[in-house]
Amino acid sequence: MKDTPKCRKNVCAALLANVDAGKTTLSEGLLYAAGKIRRLGRVDAGDSFLDTYDLERERGITIFSKQAVLSLDGMDITLLDTPGHVDFSAEMERTLQVLDYAILLISGADGVQGHTETLWRLLAHYQIPVFIFVNKMDQPGLDKEKLMEDIRDRLDERAVDFSDTSDTDFQENAALLDEDVLNRYLEEGKFDLSCLPSMVRQRKIYPCFFGSALRMQGVEEFLQALGTYMQSPLYPDEFGARVFKIMRDEKGNRLTYMKVTGGILRVKMELCDETAGWREKVNQIRIYSGGRFETAESAEAGTVCAVTGLGQTYPGEGLGMEERQKKPLLEPVQTYRIILPDGCEPAVILPKFRLLEEEMPELHLVWNEELQEIQAQVMGKVQLEILQRIMKDRYGVAVDFDAGHIMYRETIAGAVEGIGHFEPLRHYAEVHLWMEPGEPGSGVQVASGCSEDMLAKNWQRLILSHVLEREHIGVLTGSPLTDVKVTLTAGRAHLKHTEGGDFRQATYRAVRQGLMQASSILLEPYYEYRLEVPDAAVGRAMSDVERMSGRFSLEQGQDGMSVLMGEAPVIMMQDYAGEVAVYTKGKGHFSCVPAGYRPCHNAEEVIREIGYDAERDTENPSSSVFCAHGSGFTVSWEQVKEYAHIDMDMGMEPDNSGGDVDEPLSSWQKRDEALGTEEIDEILLRASHANKKRNTMTKRPTKPGMTGLSKPGKVQKKQGNYLLVDGYNIIFSWKELKELAAIGIDSARSRLMDILCNYQGYENCQVILVFDAYRVQNHRTETFSYHNINVVYTREAETADSYIEKFAHENAKKYHITVATSDGLEQIIIRGEGCRLLSARDFEAEIQRVEMEIKAYMP
Repeated sequence: MKDTPKCRKNVCAALLANVDAGKTTLSEGLLYAAGKIRRLGRVDAGDSFLDTYDLERERGITIFSKQAVLSLDGMDITLLDTPGHVDFSAEMERTLQVLDYAILLISGADGVQGHTETLWRLLAHYQIPVFIFVNKMDQPGLDKEKLMEDIRDRLDERAVDFSDTSDTDFQENAALLDEDVLNRYLEEGKFDLSCLPSMVRQRKIYPCFFGSALRMQGVEEFLQALGTYMQSPLYPDEFGARVFKIMRDEKGNRLTYMKVTGGILRVKMELCDETAGWREKVNQIRIYSGGRFETAESAEAGTVCAVTGLGQTYPGEGLGMEERQKKPLLEPVQTYRIILPDGCEPAVILPKFRLLEEEMPELHLVWNEELQEIQAQVMGKVQLEILQRIMKDRYGVAVDFDAGHIMYRETIAGAVEGIGHFEPLRHYAEVHLWMEPGEPGSGVQVASGCSEDMLAKNWQRLILSHVLEREHIGVLTGSPLTDVKVTLTAGRAHLKHTEGGDFRQATYRAVRQGLMQASSILLEPYYEYRLEVPDAAVGRAMSDVERMSGRFSLEQGQDGMSVLMGEAPVIMMQDYAGEVAVYTKGKGHFSCVPAGYRPCHNAEEVIREIGYDAERDTENPSSSVFCAHGSGFTVSWEQVKEYAHIDMDMGMEPDNSGGDVDEPLSSWQKRDEALGTEEIDEILLRASHANKKRNTMTKRPTKPGMTGLSKPGKVQKKQGNYLLVDGYNIIFSWKELKELAAIGIDSARSRLMDILCNYQGYENCQVILVFDAYRVQNHRTETFSYHNINVVYTREAETADSYIEKFAHENAKKYHITVATSDGLEQIIIRGEGCRLLSARDFEAEIQRVEMEIKAYMP
């Protein structure tokens, strides 16, 4: 066991190439030239240093990325060999997140291919400096100048031939790519080559080298150039690491491959991911080179290592100061049903597939609960063959796959507001989301445009996390939603009853309700293709592209060849390469790469064939849950806006707002006149209309002392029963409310109002809650509707007692009035008016009785 040397510089570089470009052969040549291996291995001989798996040696392709460490002029270069086949592009992409440099290999015989252009776009996306090596230059008839022209035209004009850095043409071409270097060149007629490493690091120039890896031509010169033009990054002292691969060794130990991006990683060091909720210790640090490794006590910044002891890491995860990696650009476009052998239960085999999913990022597994089947989302058929072989070798299970189908996506055509409300008894959350089309390939993006005066910041963050935490599905085919920007515009929480899960439900329902209103678009995956055919076959090629619903542009090539480039649906072009070979008699060449999602060319046919019914999808409800009279009821998506407690159209909340919310009391509706006899009929009428929307639940049996709930749409008949509550008297008489008042009187008031709302909904009496404000200078009588009750703050110099006594005196003969208070003098006066009296203790018992009956009759 050893420590990673502290005096040396660490650089991580990867070899990237199209399949059969000679990538593994070049890695063998670089390792041999650096003295890391004693003899050159061959892919066809199955003895290459980095193809360590039997399956790779049998098929002659790289499936999993591997690493080797070579030393060069005081610098340790970790060389990663990545898969070249397009089916394993996701394996290649995940290594990009830990690279300092990339070595892009191009076959001189084939030139720039479609997959080469895909690799170039990925390197630009991750902003990785690039060295280019053009291989197989030992083959006759290859023209270096034409190859350089092809590279500049199809990749980047900043690619420069580094074969002779003293040449005048090189000096001039390189100087044009940097203003400071150009000024020096113009003044002195040359420039110092020491500026080139910085230019390479900043992606201002892309060095190009030529040779033959198989014959070791130009390999040593290329290795020396890497040592000359590479710069070791400056790393911070704070610990950070980036996970890029999960594997298992021959003993089954789980290995987390990571690059240390700051500080020092040590054995027994505790690592954590607060977002994922895990905390574990590092048991062992391994420095791999090929199939062998050395253990180390520590790993400095820049080191690529494998760690044991971590059981919950995943590719793309950031540890320490590192953040989670961006969503990968390359994703599966086809899905297949996994056919298991007889007697093999899906529940038993699924965990084994999950282990493979960790190791193969291009494999996405979906468990279909309804059909009780496992579905595999993959990049292509070669990957299926590899998956079959691994399952057979590792677990002894012979799996098969069905014919497969294309993976569709859905988006929206225009902006729409989605509203979700979740309010079963003792729960509350309302969410308003503004959903609008996003840029192609952007996925689902979130933002907040909600004021913190309306909804606290912590609730806003929670809502946005709920938008992103799951894959929302569209309403056309049930395919995943993409390319949508979701902005939180409004929300409401309850001081007492809101829990985190309430906002999850409201958020999901808001997204779904918005999609039900929106004009949706079905998307399908497209290929970007390049088709080179003889001039005589151009007509056939153009006809084929049009038949496949593709687009093309025609370019005149060389030597009697023409080039068609464009885009076409993946489902139409899957087997076209074979057709090209037949009708061009082997002279044509067809290449394609994923181009993202575009509107489906036969959307109506696909929608009809899939037959998805969004209304019947109980796992993704578009309805909302509201509450009235102590019970929750469901409102369909078409009517949610009418019932919503936040009225975005009017810029204010309606009267039927949902209780104690985290906003100032002053935002509620107020009146400044006294509540006298002439107001009672108006209050009854308003309360009845307010309840009209809520009373849409099924009628329940009536118990003694319990008023039955009305049938949907009916307005309840006036009962003429009034309950007046002395607010502060009750608060300081009940233990629960008194304890809340010690913390804050607002909380106690809010809790009492909630209790009375539930009571009113159950007993169907008119409730007036009275708080005195006689000490508030210049205060006028203030009343407002809160849910289904009326709240009164008395005017200056008027107590709650006197208000209640006056109300009882004026209305006792017309209505049945009950007063809840423990004030002795007030009780005498109330009895004298012929009103019913409840002490604070008796009223508390009455409330408890009602709450028990509500629970007994909950559905």
